[in-house]
Amino acid sequence: MEFASIRIITEDLEGMVAFYERVTGTTARRPAPVFAEIVTGGLVLALATPATVAMLGVDAPQAGVAGSAIVEFLVADVDAAFGRLQDGLGDVVLPPTTMPWGNRSALVRDPDGTLVNLFSRPA
Repeated sequence: MEFASIRIITEDLEGMVAFYERVTGTTARRPAPVFAEIVTGGLVLALATPATVAMLGVDAPQAGVAGSAIVEFLVADVDAAFGRLQDGLGDVVLPPTTMPWGNRSALVRDPDGTLVNLFSRPA
């Protein structure tokens, strides 16, 4: 078995693609109009419209329902990454902060409300 991706269902595919392209500094692959993939560091973050899960009916994941996941990106310098992105970030949950366990983290929300953690480990 091989890990393939984590998929987020969204009504705002273009906004989510723009957000994650900006955060990661990569360009999304767009194999279909309803689907995009952000590939970075060996991980694939898939972004898709509800059309990709419509066949699941009432059991389909709901777009914009957040709260149980945090998308995390390991960065060399949290303060620099946050500074580069800060002007375009809507909801800053935690500005760059050193956590009690030593990691430095900044948490923001993507356009659908999912938490995004930019973090670095202690040297």
